[in-house]
Amino acid sequence: MSAIQNKLFIGGKFVDAKDGATIAVHNPHDNSLITHVAEAKAADVDAAVDAAERAFPLWSGMAAAERGKLLLKLADRIEAEADALAQLEAIDTGHPIRDAKNIDVLRTAACYRYFGGMADKFQGSVIPVDAGFINYVQRAPIGVVGQIVPWNFPLMFTSWKLGPALAAGNTVVMKPSEITPLSTLRIAELMAEIGFPEGVVNIVIGYGHTAGQHLAEHPKVGKISFTGSTETGRRIVEASKGNLKRVQLELGGKGANIVFDDANLIAAVNGSAWAIFHNQGQACIAGSRLIIHEKVADEFLERFVKLASSIRLGNPLDPETEMGPLTSTLHRDRVLSYVDIAQQQGATILTGGKAPSNPDLSKGCYIEPTVVRAKPTDRVSQEEVFGPFVSVTTFKDDAEALQIANMTEYGLGGGLWTRDLSRAHKMAREIRAGMVWVNSYKRVNPGSPFGGVGQSGYGREMGFEAMHDYTEAKSVWVNVDAQILPHFKR
Repeated sequence: MSAIQNKLFIGGKFVDAKDGATIAVHNPHDNSLITHVAEAKAADVDAAVDAAERAFPLWSGMAAAERGKLLLKLADRIEAEADALAQLEAIDTGHPIRDAKNIDVLRTAACYRYFGGMADKFQGSVIPVDAGFINYVQRAPIGVVGQIVPWNFPLMFTSWKLGPALAAGNTVVMKPSEITPLSTLRIAELMAEIGFPEGVVNIVIGYGHTAGQHLAEHPKVGKISFTGSTETGRRIVEASKGNLKRVQLELGGKGANIVFDDANLIAAVNGSAWAIFHNQGQACIAGSRLIIHEKVADEFLERFVKLASSIRLGNPLDPETEMGPLTSTLHRDRVLSYVDIAQQQGATILTGGKAPSNPDLSKGCYIEPTVVRAKPTDRVSQEEVFGPFVSVTTFKDDAEALQIANMTEYGLGGGLWTRDLSRAHKMAREIRAGMVWVNSYKRVNPGSPFGGVGQSGYGREMGFEAMHDYTEAKSVWVNVDAQILPHFKR
């Protein structure tokens, strides 16, 4: 692995923070220090926004196909450096190396390649209007956009945000999480090497209450795209009101994962384990509420608890590891606190609920896969735990399953397992969520819109929906008939 980049990326150059401040970045496997990264504050954000503003006329004026070529080159470089990127992501986030390489890196490259191809295919439209006139609608880039990326999938989420924004002709100031900024900085290095113009993409690492707040408030930023907690999302909306900038929010989730009595139980058990334990449960779309038909609950849970207990925890760099550490000590402690909350409310811990006994993992941020039998009204069934922690409840019929599924404030993702196609379509329509998986879970694709409803936010990542969210509709009227004149003629 090459030397790790640890500076801000502003105007095409890697620079120290103006006041020299830094932030320590740790490996969650053993809490060892990886590096110190430059800490951006208001003055650094201002410099990044100014650089993006200067670059906007060149980038937006460039032929769309040329913008697309650069994104396609970036996808190629990411695939060529898959091993190094996966290793960097693993040590910074705790993602098992096999997932980082075979999922995170591949999805990242696929996203840049999709939007690289989209750049010159995102078309306007011609509207049938009054005789003698032509009316066409262009999609114009917004300008400088601010993007705030969370710590759970930093490499992949960087592509979800940069891909459509750049393809549409915007320039970007991105704030990655101060906990996991390293893969984002490496992407910036690759962009510089490939030949992206200076200032098109700027990376400022900093804390949410300083750098993030200033970016959300900045009067020169035309849009803010944020992925993170619902609580922070509300603050983003408040901060954006100064210049009425556009806001896109992908926030928390409490995914309902419903297993009907006609489900293929083996597939449902395996898929449900993936839904909650992949990436240590640190996913907004995680299937964190298992809602099981009472007829199959005992058999399902016997299989599910056995599988959960067998998941191999270990060093993320070990290719045999199936589940790594949580991404920080602070977050590990928060997740463990929900074990106490569950027990205080009368829930039963079926497995897990503690740090592993393996002494090799004692310095890291590890938690055993945890399965809790709880009421649907319990806090662990209502609040986003964001860890390898699933609450289990049962239902009698479809109506009760739907009621339980829709009884949280969130509406991001949900899943259901059934052989009944009519039931599948009906439930998918009635579940209050932006995404529903049938006999699967957590499938994503760059062409498919990703986002939620309710307290899970608004706006969409990926697909044509994202391109619309990064552009403004401009209506142009052309008078093609010289006989049609304004009303006040002389």
